[in-house]
Amino acid sequence: MSFRGVSGDIMCRILCLHVFLCCFSMALSFCPSQCTCVFHGRTDGTGTRSVLCNDPDMSDIPVNVPVDTIKLRVEKTAVRRIPTEAFYYLVELRYLWITYNSITSVDTGSFYNLKVLHELRLDGNMISVFPWESLKEMPRLRTLDLHNNRLTNVPTEATPYLLNITYLDISSNKLTTLSSDLMDIWPPFNGLRVSSNASQKVVLGLQDNPWFCDCKISKLIEMSKMADTPVVLMDLFLTCAAPENLAGVLFQRAELENCVKPSVMTSATKITSPLGSNVLLRCDATGSPTPTLYWTKSDGSPVNNAVQESPGEGIKWSIMSLNGIEYKDAGNYSCKAKNVAGSAEATICVSVAGTISTTTPPLRPGGGTGPTGQYMTLTPPTGNSNSPFMMTTVFPRLSTTLSVLQRQLSSISGNDLQKGSLKQIKNQQGGNMKKLAADEKSKKNDASQPIKNLQIMEETADSAVLLWTAGGLLNDAPLTVVCSPYGDDDTKRTMETRAGSGKVLLDGLSPGMRYSVCLVAKGTPAGKDPCIDFYTEDSEQNQLFFIISAIACALVLPLIALLIYKIIALYCKGQNTALDEDELEKESYVKFETISMKQRTLNSHPTELWARRPTNESQRLLLCSRSSIDSQMTYKSDSSRSEYLC
Repeated sequence: MSFRGVSGDIMCRILCLHVFLCCFSMALSFCPSQCTCVFHGRTDGTGTRSVLCNDPDMSDIPVNVPVDTIKLRVEKTAVRRIPTEAFYYLVELRYLWITYNSITSVDTGSFYNLKVLHELRLDGNMISVFPWESLKEMPRLRTLDLHNNRLTNVPTEATPYLLNITYLDISSNKLTTLSSDLMDIWPPFNGLRVSSNASQKVVLGLQDNPWFCDCKISKLIEMSKMADTPVVLMDLFLTCAAPENLAGVLFQRAELENCVKPSVMTSATKITSPLGSNVLLRCDATGSPTPTLYWTKSDGSPVNNAVQESPGEGIKWSIMSLNGIEYKDAGNYSCKAKNVAGSAEATICVSVAGTISTTTPPLRPGGGTGPTGQYMTLTPPTGNSNSPFMMTTVFPRLSTTLSVLQRQLSSISGNDLQKGSLKQIKNQQGGNMKKLAADEKSKKNDASQPIKNLQIMEETADSAVLLWTAGGLLNDAPLTVVCSPYGDDDTKRTMETRAGSGKVLLDGLSPGMRYSVCLVAKGTPAGKDPCIDFYTEDSEQNQLFFIISAIACALVLPLIALLIYKIIALYCKGQNTALDEDELEKESYVKFETISMKQRTLNSHPTELWARRPTNESQRLLLCSRSSIDSQMTYKSDSSRSEYLC
C-alpha cells in the first residue's frame, strides 16, 4: 500500500514537470502580435533570438517578449513612456534599441535587472531629462546613444555612472556646457596618459549643440585641440554658439579669456621636525577663476585643520597646522588646487624624529629668544634603541611663529604673491638657518674632542673642503667621514681617511643645500663625534652672476672701444689740420700769384673770369689788400711790374 502511494506521488510530479516544460516551450516560441521574432540558429542546435517591434499603432512597450531574447528593437512607434521594470524578465538581453519613437519620460527603474545589457540606444526621441542613476542597473553597459533628443544638461551626479561607457553620443541636443568633473573621467584629465594607439578608446559625439564657450568647457576645448589622445570625437569641427565674440568659431581656434589652470607652490617639499612640535604647512595657488584648495594625506583622507584666504582675484593660500606631532603624523601631505579650467597639486613630506629638550634659552627684551628668535634643540632619544637618532641642532619653534606668519601673510597683497613674496619669505628663513648653522659650527669647534678646529673651506655648488686638526689622535689613526643632506640619514656617504691628513674633499654635492658632515674615530664615545653643518653655493646665483657679468662686459667693451677710437681720431685730426693749413697757405699763395689780367679773351681761364666778376665794396677791399701785399712781395722777372687786382 505504501509502495503504491510512493509511485503515485512520483508519477504526479513527473506529470507536473511535463506540463511546465510544455508551457515554457510555448512561452519561448510565443511572439507579440505587433512584433517580429527571428531565431538565429546554429548548427549545434543553439542560437539567439531578436525581436523587432515597429508597428506605428503601438503605444506601449510590449510585455510578452520571449525571455530568451538577445536583441530587442522598438522603432518608429507611438510609445511615449518607458515604465518601471519594463524589461526585468529579459535577463539575457544584450542590445536594447528604442529609437525614433515619441519617448518623453524614462522612469528611474526602467532598466532594472538588465545585468548583461551591453548597448542602449534611445536616439531620435524627445527626452529632456534622463535618469542617469538608472545606469547602475546595467554594470556591463558600454554604448549609450542619446543623440537627437532634448537634453539640456548632463549633471555632475552622472559622472560615476559613465565611468565604464566607451561610446557616448549626446550630439544634436540642447547642451550648452559640460561639467568639469565629467571631463575628468577621460584622458588626459583623469591622470592616465594613455597612448593614442591603445586598443581601449572612448568615442564621444558632442556636435550640433549650442555650446557656450567659457571656462566651464575649457577642458573640452583643450581636448578638441589634442592630437595624441585616446578620446575620439565623432566630429572634430565643434563650434561655439556663444558668447557673441566667439559665435561660429571652431573649438580648435577658440581662445578663452581669463581662463588659467591652477598653479600650486608650497613653502617646502620636505620638513623634518621633532616629536611633539607644531608644524605649519603653507600652500599658495593661482588661477582663473580663483581655485579652491584642500589638503589630503597620503592615504587620500582629507585634512580639516587648515585655514584659507584669498587676498585677491585669482589668488588663494592655505595654512595647515599639525599640533604636537607624533610619529603617526609623518607622511606626505598633498595640497590640491582646482577650478573649472583644471587642477594641480603639490606634496610636502613630513618626517618626525628626535625628542624635545626641556631647556630653552633665556628670553631677551622684546619677546624673542636668542639672536634669531625662539628655538629648540634636539637630543638623541634615550632608553629606546629603536627610536630614530638625530644630531643636536637648532630649529625655529613653529608654535610661536604662527601669529607672526599670519600677520606677514595678511600684509602681503595679491600682486606681491604673484611676484614671489613667498620666495622672499623663504629666503629670509634660509638666511636665519644659515646663521644658526654658523653659530652651531663655532660651538662644536670649541668642544674638547680628539678632532679640533673642524671647518669647511672653499664651498662651491657641488663640492667643499673639510679641514681639521688631530688633537688627541695619531697621524695614521683611521677616520671615517660621514656626509649626508641635513635631516636625511637615509642617503649617507662615507669616506675613509687618516687623522694626520687634515683635509678631505667632499664632491658630488647638490647646489643650494644644507649638509651635515661628521668625523668618526674608533674608540670615541657614541654621539661625541665632531660634526659640522654647511651650505653649498646656489648654482642659480652663480649663473645669474655670470649672466650679469657677461651683459656688463657686452655693454662696457663697446664703450671702451668707442672711446679709444675717438681719442685716435682726434689725434689724427690734429696732425691733418696742421698739414692742411700749410698746404692751404701754399696753394692760396700760388693761386693769387698766378692770376693774370693780361688775357681777356673769351677763352680765358675760369680763374681769370672769376677775378673779373663784379664784387661789392667789402670783397674788393679784401682782395685789394691781399693781392697788393702778395704782388709786392713776389715778382716774375726783373722787367715785370707789380700786379694789382684792384
